Amino acid sequence: MSEVAKVIPLRGESARVPRGGGRGVRLERSDPTLLFPSTAAPAAEPSVSGSVADQVRDAARSLLADQVVAAADFLRRRITGDYHVDDFGYDPHFAENVWLPLLRPVFDSWFRVEVRGIENVPDEGGALVVANHAGVIPIDGLMTSVAMVDHHPARRPLRMLAADMAFEMPVIGTVARKAGHTLACNPDAERLLRGGEVAAVFPEGFKGIGKPFSERYKLQRFGRGGFVSAALRAGVPIVPCSIVGSEEIYPKIGELKSLARLLGLPYFPVTPLFPHFGPLGMIPLPSKWYIEFGQPIRTDTYDVADAEDPMVMFELTDHVRETIQQTLYRLLAQRRNVFMG
Repeated sequence: MSEVAKVIPLRGESARVPRGGGRGVRLERSDPTLLFPSTAAPAAEPSVSGSVADQVRDAARSLLADQVVAAADFLRRRITGDYHVDDFGYDPHFAENVWLPLLRPVFDSWFRVEVRGIENVPDEGGALVVANHAGVIPIDGLMTSVAMVDHHPARRPLRMLAADMAFEMPVIGTVARKAGHTLACNPDAERLLRGGEVAAVFPEGFKGIGKPFSERYKLQRFGRGGFVSAALRAGVPIVPCSIVGSEEIYPKIGELKSLARLLGLPYFPVTPLFPHFGPLGMIPLPSKWYIEFGQPIRTDTYDVADAEDPMVMFELTDHVRETIQQTLYRLLAQRRNVFMG
């Protein structure tokens, strides 16, 4: 019995049977390229987009896992008390794991702070950083503390000397203590400096951060030189620090004195956005920042008695102030744009 070739439909059409009958060739449906070799599909190549997506997914999982482990370790140490707090209330574990991570995005992405001369701060031993103060809210001190930890070769913490009001405010006072800051008084300053810490002082005080925008980058009076006295007694260098960018975050164009007295504040600022836009007006403008640490001024060449000499105090104070002021002028002359730098 003769066998008739089976008809295999290809691409919606039927294959023709050769004329004259006879034995046909069986064509397998699973290999249609035998009929049309030139149309064979190219070999499959790995998907580049799929590979990148896998890498991103793996990186995200790894990051999430690291964060979960870090959070668990943080909670374990807090619960078991496996951390140290010094006599001033400084909690390095809290500062490194909670406080500084909150400030870094503002430092790196919002203000895009550029740090210069950080090597002028000694790698070890006490030092007193003296900086200009501005911005309505003392954000400049916070940014300087991030610069010290993240950019100094020794990653040294900065112990700021702050006004009494900062420690009298609920929550803020507790956080300030845990972050390593203390009262701006000579006994505390000397203890820190003698203990080998890097302390920071802003001699302009509220006169600096509360001055109007029309007086930006014009240093106010530095007081009676108490910071110089503390540095002389401890025999540590004074490092002038100049900050550009802080004056523009909240341009102060006026103030409500009656409301300030009612709230017990040194001033209640009025800016182009606050209080007109409510909470939105409290968002600082993204100015470009520069923080420059100048050459250290040695104090170990003075006698201890010089710390009580008004003329020595005045000369050193004026020298530090003039150094900061001239550096501010130089940085401003180099800056092309407030927001772009």
